[in-house]
Amino acid sequence: MTATLTMTQAPVAAPQAGARLTVSSTSRRRWYTLAVLCLSLLITVVDATIINVALPTFARELRAGTSGLQWITDSYTLAFAALLLLAGAIADRFGRQRALASGLAVFAIGSLAAALTRTTAELIAARAVMGTGAAFIMPATLSILTSVFTNPAERAKAIGLWSAVSGLGVAIGPVAGGLLLAHFGWDSIFLVNLPLTAVALIAGHWLVPASRSPQSRRLDVTGAITSVAAFTVLTWALIAAPASGWLSAETLARLAGAGILLAAFFAIEVRSDHPMLPLSLFRNGRLAGAAIALLALFFALSGTVFLTTQVYQVVLGYSPLAAGLRAVPPAVALAIAAAGGAHVAKKAGARIPVTLGLVLVAAGLGFFATATGSSGYLHYVIAMVVISAGIGFAMSAATTLTMEQLPPALAGVGSAVNDATRNMGSVLGVAVVGSVTASVFASRLTAHRVPGTSLGQAVAAAHRAGGQSASLLHSIAGAFISGADCGVLAAAAICLAGAVIAFTTLRTPRPGIRAA
Repeated sequence: MTATLTMTQAPVAAPQAGARLTVSSTSRRRWYTLAVLCLSLLITVVDATIINVALPTFARELRAGTSGLQWITDSYTLAFAALLLLAGAIADRFGRQRALASGLAVFAIGSLAAALTRTTAELIAARAVMGTGAAFIMPATLSILTSVFTNPAERAKAIGLWSAVSGLGVAIGPVAGGLLLAHFGWDSIFLVNLPLTAVALIAGHWLVPASRSPQSRRLDVTGAITSVAAFTVLTWALIAAPASGWLSAETLARLAGAGILLAAFFAIEVRSDHPMLPLSLFRNGRLAGAAIALLALFFALSGTVFLTTQVYQVVLGYSPLAAGLRAVPPAVALAIAAAGGAHVAKKAGARIPVTLGLVLVAAGLGFFATATGSSGYLHYVIAMVVISAGIGFAMSAATTLTMEQLPPALAGVGSAVNDATRNMGSVLGVAVVGSVTASVFASRLTAHRVPGTSLGQAVAAAHRAGGQSASLLHSIAGAFISGADCGVLAAAAICLAGAVIAFTTLRTPRPGIRAA
């Protein structure tokens, strides 16, 4: 039965047993649908954050170096980001509820595979499968949300709640990961996904309406393959750069290859009559500015979370649970600020919260960069609260603006553009911030004649040094913090550039003038 894309406010009769819902529904049922969508979103967000608290454990038990830890983190977000646009188009063509259910199933399979792995390479591959599932889940949640909530005021409120759940996931992930690692093996952080996906699948069957784009488009498989190849080579170049050398022939060749693939992708999209990414969308300066803002925000968030997890556990010596609990204040700040940003955007437009949020993030990163080897938790939590508040203040406003700029027929693609920029920012944040940190850290280790190329390896070598352990550990801590300071300054520069672009592009159109 074909689903209608209209919303009726009048009460409707309860569906008969076994009947599927359509988008037409009662007001109460819309909010039940939102609850299922938020649970599905939460699963993907928690997995992106729960992994960070386990990074020192992977370094110890799987003997993963810095590049291995970056790939464990980035294989998920890379697959997530690279496939989002194709997943959004598939959802629009074949049904958004079907895409959501399929994504949850693939995510569960990947989670089980990750729990059974015993090598770094196997875990990286399993995480990529999970990212593939997440690529179908996240855009489906937002496109279904926009088709269910047709009233602008209700839609803004629903997107605000959707964004707040992202902040909640940031808080739940580290704490849940710490609790699980305190009582079980590291495989438990993946096994916990199985009952959650089961609940989402069952509830979604009954509560999530069937919908699809009224305009069926052919799938751009060539564009999808080219984009995956381009982003993979770019990430590989950035992660491998510290070991190969930033100006080495190998690094320059990889960056050139990524550039050629990206150019090929854009050429394919421009010439295609059914592009995966309609580049004409970005003629709308407000949409382009919001997308750049989201990329900068998640670049900063993922890069700093990647570092602080290691600082808390390896430098400051907290257990995984203690480190997870110490990540709660920033996550709470993000969730509260997201609600505040949505309120300000409703009253004054998106330009103010997005620009101010990015400036606040840059300020927090600047404070983070003043850390030394003797800095304690108070320094990092202040920095992370400021950074997270800025991200939350800007995030919901930028997300709402992105979806408002698109017609309903492109809800799936628009949702995927929104999510792809967030996840590409996450991939690049871990790759760039992690690689800058690793480069400076390695040079400092060489200067202090400390063995090892990663934080975990250096600390293990220091513990074997007997009477020199204390002095070596102090040198290692100082070297890592010096690298982290340089890494977050790179993120601060990205956020300041994003603030300038947001201030320039996110002007509210004058009455009677439609944005291009």
